[in-house]
Formats: sequence, structure tokens, C-alpha cells
Amino acid sequence: MNSKYYTSFKSPFILTLLLACFMLFSNSSFCNEGVQQDSAHAPEATLSQGHDAITEKAHDPDAPVDIAAVAFEHILDSHSWHLWGEGHDAVALPLPVIIYSSTKGLQTFSSSRFEHGHAEYNGYRLHDEEILSNDPNEKIYDFSITKNVAQLMLTALILFLLFTSIAKAYKNHGVTTAPKGKQSFFEPLITFVRDDIAKSNIGHNSDKYVPYLLTVFFLILINNVLGLIPIGANLTGNIAFTFVLSVITLIVTNVNANKHYWHHIFAPPAPKALYPILVPLEIVGIFTKPFALMIRLFANITAGHIIVISLVGLIFVFKTLWISPVAVGFALFIDVLECLVALLQAYIFTLLTALFIGSASADHNEDGVHNDEDEKAPVKH
Repeated sequence: MNSKYYTSFKSPFILTLLLACFMLFSNSSFCNEGVQQDSAHAPEATLSQGHDAITEKAHDPDAPVDIAAVAFEHILDSHSWHLWGEGHDAVALPLPVIIYSSTKGLQTFSSSRFEHGHAEYNGYRLHDEEILSNDPNEKIYDFSITKNVAQLMLTALILFLLFTSIAKAYKNHGVTTAPKGKQSFFEPLITFVRDDIAKSNIGHNSDKYVPYLLTVFFLILINNVLGLIPIGANLTGNIAFTFVLSVITLIVTNVNANKHYWHHIFAPPAPKALYPILVPLEIVGIFTKPFALMIRLFANITAGHIIVISLVGLIFVFKTLWISPVAVGFALFIDVLECLVALLQAYIFTLLTALFIGSASADHNEDGVHNDEDEKAPVKH
């Protein structure tokens, strides 16, 4: 096993790029412009509905529970990391609020100042996890460290510490002995990504893409697993996260594309009379492939969380414990299935990324047939 793939994780470039891009796009309240309505006239918030539904249910057992609101509360991003409990008994980790105001400049404070949306601080309020100003003429640019961003930082730290420790072990002991500990678990996965995903789909020039593919694979896998924990964040179920990953794949694919790839797009092997139809379709295809990556990961992970919460919510809908064995049984089955989906979605995203890169960078002959120098067999006369 070549240790250079472990050592490549020492470079924080890829993780820093993913982190910076996600922090830019993750917060839906990044820019609040124009006149902001007073909270008394604002529509009811989905997250507030989820919180109030559970709180009301705790005080009044006969009160109906809005399962949809509760589900969205658990899958969407927030300015605090909720652990357990509701109302005044809730236990949550406050996160840094970082906003830039057009009138007050840079503002930093803890999200605990909002008391889960029930209090105001320094002229700001939290409505539906969006920071609003009481001043209608004030523009707010939100750069806060939200729950999803905090988990992304945690994941980046886990990846960096994990693979640098594995690289250090290989550096000290070499690759002549059987792997032990963490090495024995992660080496088959890394070898699988290198040989069965990268080399099989990209070809002889796959080595320079292996660090990126490994980063994408383990970044998605670890966050999928963390999302299965009740107190974990639904990072891979955030479309902003999958959007950034797909954009990076789009950039990597097209920056490394060769002349055959671009020739196929702007001069496809078809009668020139069809070019006005085929060329626009080929250009659209450049963007639809990463778009499919974005939607597939987002939809599969989000759907799993919603199904589990909805199944458990059947107990409150029917208001009887007789339904609980069925609801909990099906929820447990979906949870076990989600463990497989966590690995499967990381594999599919990485596989398709390698496939897109390979199709753009592979050599082709005049007939458009793929050539791989490593697979050429000697011609016998």
C-alpha cells in the first residue's frame, strides 16, 4: 500500500476550500436586504412551529402535534446545537453569531442571547433561524457559525487528525507489515477508492485525482454517519453542502478536460445541420451532471430523516401506544437501512465524480473510442 495517499491528507487545501465555500453558502440568512416586517406581522416560522408543537404537547397531552414542523426543525440548520429537552429545560450548545451591519459594522455575540428565538439582543431578533433587525433600513450580512458549519469543522478536524496519524504510522513502520488498528480498517476503503473508483474510471492519470476523491468519499461518509446520531447535524441533507461539492466537481472536471471533450461538445459527431440542437444540449449536459449529484445526495439523506421522524410521529397522530410497536419497528428498520445508505451515497457520489472526470480527461481516437495506454495490448502479426 502506497502511503502517499495518506500523506496527501496533510495538505489542508481541499478541506479548507470545502469549508470556505460551505460557510459562504450554508446560511440562508446570508443577506437580508430591504424592509423587514415587524415580528408581530411576520408569518409563523416552521422551526418555531416545531419547537412550540413539542412544548405545547408537553403541557397539554391533548394538543395536536405538527409532525411536519417537528421534522423540519430537526433537518434544517440552526444557530445553536440542540442536544435534548424543550422550552426552558432545553440543553443546547450556543454557537457564535457573526453579522455585519450596514449601520453598526461587525457584530459578534453568542446565540444564547436570543434564548431560542424568545428574546432580542442589541436590536436583533431570531425568527425562523434568520437574524432580523428592528431597524427597517439596516442591512445584515450573516456569517454565523451555524450547526452545520460547526459539524463541518468537526469533520475536517477528524479527517485531518485521523489520516495524519495513519500517515505517521506508515512513515514510522513502513508498509512491509500487516496494518494494525485504524490502518486495518481504513486501508481497504482507501485502496477501494484508489483502484476500483479512480483507476477504473479515470485511467492511468488517476493518481492526481485520488486525494480529492478520498476527501469527498470520507467527508460524505463521516457526515452521513454523524447525521444518524440523534444530536448530530443533517449536514449532507443540506442542499447548500451538496451544491458546493457538485460545483467543485464541475470545476475539477472542466478545468482538466482535454480537447476531445470540448470537441465533442462544440462539434459533436453528427451532421452539422443538427448542431443548433445538439450543441446547446451538450452545454446543458455540463451542468446537469453535477446538478444530479447535488440532488441525489440531498434527497436521499433528507428523505431518510423525514421518514424516521414521521414514523415515530404516528404515535402522536393516533394518540395511542398500540401503534408504537409498529412505528418503532419500522423506524428501526429505516435506521438500519440508513446505515447502508450512508456508505452507498458516499460511494455513488465519488464514483460518479470519477466517471465525470474520466470522461472529460480520457484520450480518444478519431472515432471517439476511449484509449488507455495501460490497457493497450501488443499487436501480434
